[in-house]
Amino acid sequence: MENSGGQDKRVAEILGADNLKVTLKSLVLYREYLRNNLDTPCTMTGIEGFPWEEKYVRGFSDKTEYEALKTKQPSYTDIYELKRFEDLIDEGTGILVKVKRVRDNQRFVLYLASLKATDEGSKNHMLLDDYNVWFSKSLKQ
Repeated sequence: MENSGGQDKRVAEILGADNLKVTLKSLVLYREYLRNNLDTPCTMTGIEGFPWEEKYVRGFSDKTEYEALKTKQPSYTDIYELKRFEDLIDEGTGILVKVKRVRDNQRFVLYLASLKATDEGSKNHMLLDDYNVWFSKSLKQ
């Protein structure tokens, strides 16, 4: 892993230099670290369109239909409050979190790797960005 801004060093301090691959063990360690270090409340939003949204975001489907579906399904454009980390972890999808959508209090379970903190200058933003970059880079290797 190579990255500017000390990201690699921070991740290695969390996981250990010999444990940088995405494994069940590294994901459990990372989840515990985030549980203990994220400031609450933690508000988040999507990084990019969620899988169900792709055809709408790319303009291949009806905008009215998309807006109607967004009332029932989570959207990357929504703002969420982190409620808790789920126990279930998967090496292919990473850490799961339960969130509450701010505008209507609906709750969803989402992949942490698809979310970022809304406050770009915050500690939470850095912690989530470190996780997201590590997780996506490690999966590609």
